Amino acid sequence: MATKEKILVIDDEEDIILMMRMILEYEGYECFSASRGNEGIQIALKEKPDAIFLDLKMPQMDGYEIYDMLRAKGIVTPVIIISGHGNVTTAVDFIKRGAFDFLEKPLEREKILITLRNALEQKKLKEENIELKLRFEEKYRMIGSSKYMMHLKEQMQKIAPTNSTVLITGESGTGKELVAHAIHKNSRRGSKQFIKVNCAAIPEELIESELFGHIKGSFTGAFETKQGKFEQANEGTIFLDEIGDMSSRTQSKVLRVLEEGELEKIGSQKPIKVEVRIIAATNKNLGEEIEKGTFREDLYYRLNVMVIPVLPLREHPEDVPELIEYFTNHYCKENNFASKKFSSDALDELKKHQWKGNIRELRNIVERLLLLSQSAIIEKEEVIATLPERKWDNQVVDFLQSQTLKSFRDSSERYFIIRKLEENNWNIAKTAKKIRTPRSNLYKKLEQYKITIKKGVSE
Repeated sequence: MATKEKILVIDDEEDIILMMRMILEYEGYECFSASRGNEGIQIALKEKPDAIFLDLKMPQMDGYEIYDMLRAKGIVTPVIIISGHGNVTTAVDFIKRGAFDFLEKPLEREKILITLRNALEQKKLKEENIELKLRFEEKYRMIGSSKYMMHLKEQMQKIAPTNSTVLITGESGTGKELVAHAIHKNSRRGSKQFIKVNCAAIPEELIESELFGHIKGSFTGAFETKQGKFEQANEGTIFLDEIGDMSSRTQSKVLRVLEEGELEKIGSQKPIKVEVRIIAATNKNLGEEIEKGTFREDLYYRLNVMVIPVLPLREHPEDVPELIEYFTNHYCKENNFASKKFSSDALDELKKHQWKGNIRELRNIVERLLLLSQSAIIEKEEVIATLPERKWDNQVVDFLQSQTLKSFRDSSERYFIIRKLEENNWNIAKTAKKIRTPRSNLYKKLEQYKITIKKGVSE
């Protein structure tokens, strides 16, 4: 059974309260009433009504004072002013203050109900908009409190207010789109359009039309004039994801937008002015692509104004537990699951994983574990069984394949060293200390077993 909507009537005339109660209760509303301002405010704080009818002329505290007090106490419920002393000036004044509407006495039943339904509908729409906004913000939240994540957020805060072009680099699944969203949201363009284009997902023969639009009849299938993504993003931000996959011809047209702030639709020679901020992202090394001749050097230098490198998850594993907690809570809530957690051993195991698919891979693994696990606590054994088979330098560790005691000993020692290096973030000095062997001896073992140290890690 649906919950009745609560309506509060604040009026010092008993006949008005009785009439309003009769009308509202007959229509299925739950009605509360007060003949004094203080009493009405207390009821509003306790019952949190969905709408309030407020008399303008009352003893001790008039409608103006009551209205201001309600708003001061955080009550944003729609307020409908009622008065026998009203005039147009009074009505306009209250509407400017934020009241929903103004009704004159004697009150008419139909007008009361129509005004109330409109007020409740507006309240519902506002609540839905707030919920949608919260969902959107939640979707694009950046999770993590490591030193790296704090530095990344500081970078974005500095870059966001400017109009500079931004290039975001990093492997697939690291969250480049989240970074782009955050920059746009915190910029002066935050209330304008954010248009995303995945350059790798659009066929080469369609990408120009997608980005710049076309006029009717400009090619087979162009049955109507189409607005391109750049036009849609005018005064806002366009996010060119995987720009390294864009064709050379399209790159030259993007360069024109960057340099001249204008474009031409396919089939038209009339330039269109656009004012748009470009944020680009790539998982490729654009320097190497320039050498191959697949990426324009002049475009690269136009994009390379502000560069934000997004590190792979394996380089900030301390953020893994926080990400897991976020994904767990989100998935359980979204699917009506009972609350679940990961044991400390399970979290440690997940922190050790190399995460070639980065945050995207982590999210998928967490969802799989939540779906398959029958218990409230997910243990290490379940994690090991779910993670992809571990590989070390493209060689699967399988001790049972050893034919001699020496090969078994070598394989197990190699496996042990790699695991310990991984646990210590590939820091040789720290690993040598942990396994109680001289650093020189560990270097010999690395050479003996052809173990390659991960790049970018201090020794």
